[in-house]
Order: sequence, then C-alpha cells, then structure tokens
Amino acid sequence: MYLIVSKHLVAKHYMGFAFWPFVFIKNNGLRFNKIFLNHEKIHLRQQLELLIIPFYICYILEFLIRYLYCRNVSQAYLDISFEKEAYSNELNTDYLKTRKIWSFLKYL
Repeated sequence: MYLIVSKHLVAKHYMGFAFWPFVFIKNNGLRFNKIFLNHEKIHLRQQLELLIIPFYICYILEFLIRYLYCRNVSQAYLDISFEKEAYSNELNTDYLKTRKIWSFLKYL
C-alpha cells in the first residue's frame, strides 16, 4: 500500500479512497488513523481478489443499481457490498488476517 496525500484528488466529502495499489488521502494526519487505513486496506484486498479492473466495474454497476432502487447517492454508496464489508470490519484491525476470499459476497 502506497499512501499519497492530495486534497485535490479526494472528493469534497471523503477522507480518501483506495485505487490499487495506492490509497489517496486528503491530509497527512490520516496516515495515523488505523480505522480509516484498515477500511482502505479491505478495499485493496477486494480489488486484488477481483483482479482490479473487474472490481471497479462491479463497484460502479452495484452503485448504479442501488441508486436506481433508492434514488439517494449517500444511501446507494453505503449499500454497496464492498462498502458494507469495509465499514462492518474497519474496527477489527485483525480482520484481513482471517478474512476469507470474496467475503464481500455475503454483504450483497
């Protein structure tokens, strides 16, 4: 994982995002936020499991489907299976040590 600090690349209402193999963060202080970094590491693992490009395709398609269903951008984002897995397990810093492959599927 490579951390890149850039307030210009990270959208206004976000602290950062994972784009394999990088994690872009809005400010340098996030380097020390273990919960945030664990959340992004979970996304990096998801991206590797789906061979990177298919992850982004699935992520966007799932977001669009969820948005069509609820008509709310924030809710659609939170309902994406990849986000559900990351948010549900971000407090568990040992999660990636025991996580089974494609665990995001149980959040569909």
